[in-house]
Amino acid sequence: MQSAALKPPSSPSPFKAFCKNLVRRYFATLDVENPVVARRICQLIPAQCPFERDVVLFGHQLLHIPPMCKLNPAYDEFVELRFRALVFLADQCGEDVSEYCH
Repeated sequence: MQSAALKPPSSPSPFKAFCKNLVRRYFATLDVENPVVARRICQLIPAQCPFERDVVLFGHQLLHIPPMCKLNPAYDEFVELRFRALVFLADQCGEDVSEYCH
């Protein structure tokens, strides 16, 4: 008899995998054609992972929390969408996008 800790992880359900792929495909094919929407995308999606932190107490680092963005299954699609919005603003609208690159 195997204990619960030794059981192999179960594969995700087909419905869950379908939904995940549907969301990924939606963001991967979303066209950015409106400057207002492109600016909003650049404001909402951060340029770098906001979750990485060092926990410091009295000048000593107690804990380092690694970036967890890669755990998000749609992370690459969000970053790609942000990049497409930046390119649209720079190339099509002629805007300076340096304010979004920090």
